[in-house]
Amino acid sequence: MLKTHGVAYTYTGGSSIVFPDISCEADEHWLLLGNSGTGKTTLLHLLGGLLTPTQGEITIRDTQLTQLSQAQRDTFRGQEIGFIFQEAHFVKALTVSENLMLAQKLAGVTTDKSRIRVLLERLNLGHKLHKKTDQLSVGERQRVAIARALVNNPALILADEPTSALDDENCQEVVTLLEEQARQAEATLLIVTHDNRLKTRFEKQIELV
Repeated sequence: MLKTHGVAYTYTGGSSIVFPDISCEADEHWLLLGNSGTGKTTLLHLLGGLLTPTQGEITIRDTQLTQLSQAQRDTFRGQEIGFIFQEAHFVKALTVSENLMLAQKLAGVTTDKSRIRVLLERLNLGHKLHKKTDQLSVGERQRVAIARALVNNPALILADEPTSALDDENCQEVVTLLEEQARQAEATLLIVTHDNRLKTRFEKQIELV
């Protein structure tokens, strides 16, 4: 479902990094590990189509990202990739529901309020539907970020350090939510982390050195 071959990236300034080939099937859950500076976030942004590799191929659901125009890549990402960033980047003027509707509109997907309502209820956030995101707790904002990543039924969910600032209890809660929601969507889940608490939880791992 997610496959890469010979992917490399050259940073501004000339330094380059070559990444190992990846092969992840649908409904599999993976960790992407590595120390700071090994290119974890760069690889995540390449897989999500936010960066373009200097060389190599990235294939998601038989679509090669490198063969798409920037506009096509943006549409594909909105429809097929759910991205959970370290910072949620919500539109503060909008409510929780409106932020999720915006994710649908930007992806060119028909607005589906019932889908949003069901998803938020599943994440115990139904009562926050009309709240502004800055009125939510840290944990609630993280769950809204998960909802936004899942709202378009993506084939691939990418999460960048989703537990780095969390205590043990909230760490396990967030990871459980990610696993449960990915399983229900039959999506591939790839979590980028340096959090040692997750290493024993995921059998499938990719380590950058």
